[in-house]
Amino acid sequence: MARTAVRPELRKEPGREPGESWAGTLGAALRGLTSAVPLAVIVPAAVMLLLGLWGLDRGTMWRDEAATFQVARRSPGEILRLLGHVDAVHGLYYLLMRPVLALRADETTLRLPSVVAAAVTAGLIGAIGCRLARPRVGLWAGLLYAATPFVGHYAQEGRSYALVAAGAALATWLLLEAVERGSPGRWAGYGVAVAVTALLHEFAILLLAAHGLTLLLSRVPGRTWRGWGCAAAAACVVLAPLAVLSQGQSEQVSWLRAPGYGQAKALLHAFTGPGEPVVAVVVALMALAVLAPLPRTGPLRLTAVALPLAAVPPVLLYAASQWQPLFLDRYLLFCLAGVPLLAAAGAERILGLLPWRSAATAVGVAAVAAAFVTQLPFHERERLPSSRGDELARVAAAVGRTARPGDAVLFLPLHERRISLAYPEAFTGLRDLTLKRSPAASGTLYGQEVGAGELRSRLRELSPGIRVWVVADTTTVGTPWFRAQRAESAKTRELDALYREESTVFVRGGAVSLYLRR
Repeated sequence: MARTAVRPELRKEPGREPGESWAGTLGAALRGLTSAVPLAVIVPAAVMLLLGLWGLDRGTMWRDEAATFQVARRSPGEILRLLGHVDAVHGLYYLLMRPVLALRADETTLRLPSVVAAAVTAGLIGAIGCRLARPRVGLWAGLLYAATPFVGHYAQEGRSYALVAAGAALATWLLLEAVERGSPGRWAGYGVAVAVTALLHEFAILLLAAHGLTLLLSRVPGRTWRGWGCAAAAACVVLAPLAVLSQGQSEQVSWLRAPGYGQAKALLHAFTGPGEPVVAVVVALMALAVLAPLPRTGPLRLTAVALPLAAVPPVLLYAASQWQPLFLDRYLLFCLAGVPLLAAAGAERILGLLPWRSAATAVGVAAVAAAFVTQLPFHERERLPSSRGDELARVAAAVGRTARPGDAVLFLPLHERRISLAYPEAFTGLRDLTLKRSPAASGTLYGQEVGAGELRSRLRELSPGIRVWVVADTTTVGTPWFRAQRAESAKTRELDALYREESTVFVRGGAVSLYLRR
């Protein structure tokens, strides 16, 4: 009898008689909100879409986007060959981007999938808020997600992170479906969503830990645990080969260091907003949502879904990174959705006291709009060419303005060849002095280069009037890391033995130097 007794907190919920099924309650609620629910989903999605399209063409790619741009235009066989050596964690994303860039290979097209994915995520957050609370909570949560500068940053970047966030939001929505309906098909759909999301970026598998805590806090029955366990295990099995392969490519993230207080604070500001007033308000609303949770409208409470989603993946990655540094804010974009959901739930506790429903909704929307205006300078900054680590287009333009066909070019270090791969028109007619095999042919990101002896021969073969342009990454050249690279140091020695530096043009993150024969 104890198992079938109705818990006291359920008897207190308005509009639900003891013994009434959750499905019946949910269906009745949705029938009464047929107009509000679509608006709570569509409006945040539309706002996010508009914000994503605003200033989408920054006029330059940065190095990570350039990797997407050049790899996604290779053949499937060439992409798979590359993944065996490097960038396996982005393999599915590269394959998905290939047909997109086949339509039109430019910077705007490169970023459009991220814009659409961010809009989908905002809509899904609205839908989750509607399901776990009420339509205005979903509306506020979706709009707050769209107004967050951190979201806008990756909504306008040609990398996988916005797609991963959309996959995580979809998986969370499907978890609600599966818990309420419990059919094998719904659990299978949830497992597929988690697996595909984790294949887009393997750290998204931490979503399972968040969802597991949600089920634990909600005290779901054994059959729910069995369905979730099967789906979670299947997703882990699908991800396992990628995890093993990427482990052998861990040198790609060897530059990361163990996180400390500074990284944790930066993540908090990224999730809640970079402006201190916005951070304070959002954190206060989140705390209110946790201390005074909204009544349940189904088997899962909003707080039990949103709090683990926002907290568990960052805490686990932060802890693991003390031994193997892997902590980076963009790796955790997929769990940001929990923050606006909690903040909206806290706002509902306050604005729900207003006697008029439409007035409460309008006040909440106005508050989100005020947060956006407060953070408008941050949004504007994200749309500047200087918002990323470097400006490859400016470096390429410096070469294109001054170099002429027949000149030679040398990249220091070899990864600066990414500029010619992203903007090949600026390098038309220039001879690449160190290239041995192209990136696509060699199954690498930047190609294979000749040794010092072959470079010496090539330099000597150049006629005295041929100019050499050195394209250098100023963030690495001259550093201890660069001096430790024997091949790179040999390139500078061979060049300096026969050529002298005539002039240098510096741009953000790079330099273009003219060398003439001694």
